Amino acid sequence: MSENPSSFAFPQRTPVFTAVVVIAGILLFGWFINRTYHAAPAVDPRGNANPADFAEDQRWKMTPEGRAKALADLHAREQTQINTYGWVDQQAGIARLPIDRAIELTVRDHAQK
Repeated sequence: MSENPSSFAFPQRTPVFTAVVVIAGILLFGWFINRTYHAAPAVDPRGNANPADFAEDQRWKMTPEGRAKALADLHAREQTQINTYGWVDQQAGIARLPIDRAIELTVRDHAQK
């Protein structure tokens, strides 16, 4: 047998074969993962349903006006809570102070230390 160094025989083709097998394995694994763990598309309740079919406490989410009104109501409640006295838990003795008064008391307490 003649030794031809330029021939593509066993020792020279092993790395190429290995690379092809590794790349094919990676592609097969990626396909399997994509097929197995593919997330279901999000369901838009506004797309195929009548808002009247939903409960009143969920209906406000379906329109920009409803969301804006809910946000305005939330801000109004927060402003009321940070500017008034009230009980958080009366049995435990936890009260709510207006934020300005709480700041004054905190500054006074730290000045005494």
